[in-house]
Amino acid sequence: MRLVLLSGGSGKRLWPLSNDTRSKQFLKVLEGKEAKSQSMVQRVWGQLETVGLSDSAVIATSKMQRDMIHSQLGTNVPLIIEPERRDTFPAIALAASYLYSAENTSIDEVISVLPVDPYVEDKFFDKVRELESVLKETDADLVLMGVTPTYPSSKYGYIVPHEKSNKKHFKVGRFTEKPSEEKAQSLIELDALWNCGVFAFRLGYILDVLREKGLPIYYEELIQEYNQLPKISFDYEVVENAKHIVALPYEGYWKDLGTWNTLTEEMDTNQIGKGILSEDNVNTHLVNELDIPVTVIGAKDLVVAASPDGILVADKASSPRIKEYIGGITQPPMYEERIWGWSRVLDYAKYKDGPEMVTKRICIHAGKNSSYHCHNLRDEVWTIVKGEGELALDDHLTRVKAGDTIHLPAGKRHGIKAITDLEFIEVQSGVTITEEDFTRLYFTWEEVLENFQASKSKMISY
Repeated sequence: MRLVLLSGGSGKRLWPLSNDTRSKQFLKVLEGKEAKSQSMVQRVWGQLETVGLSDSAVIATSKMQRDMIHSQLGTNVPLIIEPERRDTFPAIALAASYLYSAENTSIDEVISVLPVDPYVEDKFFDKVRELESVLKETDADLVLMGVTPTYPSSKYGYIVPHEKSNKKHFKVGRFTEKPSEEKAQSLIELDALWNCGVFAFRLGYILDVLREKGLPIYYEELIQEYNQLPKISFDYEVVENAKHIVALPYEGYWKDLGTWNTLTEEMDTNQIGKGILSEDNVNTHLVNELDIPVTVIGAKDLVVAASPDGILVADKASSPRIKEYIGGITQPPMYEERIWGWSRVLDYAKYKDGPEMVTKRICIHAGKNSSYHCHNLRDEVWTIVKGEGELALDDHLTRVKAGDTIHLPAGKRHGIKAITDLEFIEVQSGVTITEEDFTRLYFTWEEVLENFQASKSKMISY
């Protein structure tokens, strides 16, 4: 059996900590080993390693999240990269085509798909193993795993049996999406399950679906047509059209930490970051990523979250409504975690006559490096404020340290490697500042050195 973990999300429900590049699964707010905070994706990948499933797992994600996953899980974690974000059907189709044509996976292999961020016990993944045997036993098109409800929730979708059964699995009759609590209670009485987004199929089944839709089954061909695939969920495109679906119940702890009220229930502390929570606060959480203190006094049932992207003060029960209010916010992510470190936007300005200015604080961890690249539309000025590094600048390698200033006009090739933890202030200026204004020449520092040696460049010191 192969596992495909879906890592997506637009970063809206846990704003302002989450954004387009740092969705909820990457927020380090859960208790980890040795008193270190960990993210949902780190927790799940650690569980897969514990139960022996990580070697058969691959993460399907967008290129916007690639660096974040590598930063948190390491560069050896296998990824299938979407060229652009579309929805779960295109993502799963691309993963299936990759397993088939790039890894020569058998069409009879069972593929299990699950979110990258469920909050569960280890035994949840032992139940995932059973999907393979149930699929083979029933010869179903799809086998879904559902959670036995503990209360009539209106937050989840429900998998409803065709008829009541005492078997360990049942044939699916229908689906009900987020019913009222009264309706949910009646569904529970029919032995319905919460739909937790976990399912399995034979690889050949999905390849047949792609053929029927006139889509390529080979990865290199499908990725070229990816922008033409419909933006539609796997549930609507495949599950609703499947003829034989079976569900496997899971009786155990499961939670979707997708909103501030559910996430704070699982945090091991009421405060992360600078600030003060007075003793008379009740069921109130403070999560602060800013370098200024936040003080909360005499509050009840509140979540206060602050990051470079914004500040949220919300009643916990009302916090899921946040998507209604931030849809009009179009600013790019102000904080990004990268494979080499992190960057934080300090200031942005657009002047009347057209030019733009962006100021960033950037940290590159010791031994890590940026790519060797250039920009065509903007100038940059770097001021090193901490640490020591090696700067690649056109035809020279240069040592830099705290106090040095580097001018990088448009078109100048550059990259930097940190010898010790390195921080610098980057000021970008130009008529147009965009993330697309980026030409990568080399990714690793070994490639940079090989190129410089071939061109007989020399080392100079500042």
